Amino acid sequence: MQLDLKNRNAIIAGGSRGIGRSIALAFARAGANVSICARGEAALRATEAELRHCGHVVHAAPCDLADGGALKQYVAAAAQALGGIDVLVNNASGFGLSDDEAGWAASINIDLLAPVRATHAALPFLEKSHGSIIHISSISGLIPSARTPPYGAVKAALVQLTTSQAVRLADKHIRVNCIAPGSIEFPGGTWDRRKTTDPALYNATLASIRFGRLGTPEEIANVALFLASGAASWVTGQTIAVDGGQMLG
Repeated sequence: MQLDLKNRNAIIAGGSRGIGRSIALAFARAGANVSICARGEAALRATEAELRHCGHVVHAAPCDLADGGALKQYVAAAAQALGGIDVLVNNASGFGLSDDEAGWAASINIDLLAPVRATHAALPFLEKSHGSIIHISSISGLIPSARTPPYGAVKAALVQLTTSQAVRLADKHIRVNCIAPGSIEFPGGTWDRRKTTDPALYNATLASIRFGRLGTPEEIANVALFLASGAASWVTGQTIAVDGGQMLG
């Protein structure tokens, strides 16, 4: 089965590093025109350059996804640059790990409210294209998250939002799905750093994964590519855990 996104227009909010970068590259290699945004200018421009090698339309802009006004402007600019929106991927995370005001604010503003705001901004374009939305949650939203309560609670809310949006948007022929990654490792990422900063946690996490290794961003991108493609034309309201058996214990 070949997954083709030829001439489709995709926005990846939080698309410069890790999972977001891999999704953007997978979409572009499948033929899509792609827009990415992120706060970090250097990583944003590096990924933009990679995307341009794919030969399709590329748009990239810095954006603080916690800023509702800036997010609305970004989506409008991306839609204009690409010629519409067929796929919206909400990937960014504030990584609100601490159980305090700052941790909860970061998780709520970026992990939850940014997808809500991005959906509102993209909806007129998605209605025209009968497009799809993909939220990136986490298995932390599906199981207890004692170490990171804000992150887990808000990722759980994103799973619930997926089902609610799927019901509300079904009559507009817009599909809404969610991916819940397990622990993903890539150079410079959280788990890569924890190898040295917290080896006990890293090794305990590694031992909990049935496949015997952490996942890669590309393995999440492959599922996102399926959900964005015509092969998933009758899939909506679903959350797919991609975790190598991590939740199996």
